[in-house]
Amino acid sequence: MSFEQIMGQDAAKGLLQSGLRRNQISHAYIFSGPPGSGQKEMAMAFVQALFCMEDGDDACGECLECRKVMHGNHPDLHYIAPEGSTIKIDQIRDLQRIFSYRSESGNPKAYIIDESEKMTVQAANSLLKFLEEPPSPAVAILLSDNGRALLPTIQSRAQWVPFTPLDPERMLQILSNEGFPPTLSRCAVHLAAGLGPCRELLQQNWFAEIRNVVLQLGKESAGRGGTPLITAQQTIFKAGLSDHLDMLFNLFHLWFKDMLHALYHRHDQIVFIDELDFINRHASSRSQEQWIQAMALAAESRKKLRQNMNGQLCVEQFLIGVEGYH
Repeated sequence: MSFEQIMGQDAAKGLLQSGLRRNQISHAYIFSGPPGSGQKEMAMAFVQALFCMEDGDDACGECLECRKVMHGNHPDLHYIAPEGSTIKIDQIRDLQRIFSYRSESGNPKAYIIDESEKMTVQAANSLLKFLEEPPSPAVAILLSDNGRALLPTIQSRAQWVPFTPLDPERMLQILSNEGFPPTLSRCAVHLAAGLGPCRELLQQNWFAEIRNVVLQLGKESAGRGGTPLITAQQTIFKAGLSDHLDMLFNLFHLWFKDMLHALYHRHDQIVFIDELDFINRHASSRSQEQWIQAMALAAESRKKLRQNMNGQLCVEQFLIGVEGYH
């Protein structure tokens, strides 16, 4: 993978490519930013450029070293991820053992630690010693959603590479170009962080179904017609969608926010753009405060669900609460 293939993150690219051009590579980096912001892809592009046999600030993609990285079998690159919920000290010790041997190619070795904030205290302390005194030239890349959760002593010994959330409009354009339905994609980019998680969400059949349920319930609640409680029973619980209630509340949050956008004529920010006419007609049926209360109710319902409240009861209380904001 080359840097050119990675969307956005120009500041991170510039920092890394500048180091490659000047041959000033740090012994450790912390790639920190929101989930899905491309940290792993950037790490692979950086390592490939570092190992590439052609001098420059990007990988050629054709030399033997590049091909080994691309095929996932480069002997000087090692990848660590949590085993279960944590990264354990034995994983760091295995890394130290592997790195006690020098690189055959003459390159520094490299290792990527994904979700590095999940290291146990023992693992982090073991890594700290390894960072300070590597047995052979090595480059560490620690990936984290929250780099500040790492030991301060690790943070002080690594170069910080910040990542920012990807722009939803850019992601939407790419997903549409890839053939994903624009209406679904517009929801996905506001619910999932990064292109990878968006693609995964869009490939789930239930995502389109739960979106349709939200539209039906949202219209019944806003239009004061129909019976939302009965509709919910038929379209969610009898239809086998009860495993996705968290997403239901997330989508409702976007639906209510769209009503607020319409209230203030911010039509370019509306997510459920295919329902623009309905949203425009009904946005003024409630005040700004009532729509904000409805958004808060969706967030509170999601919280109750995560605290193991009965799913059906949670949905019923939510729909009754929404009806009360008329």
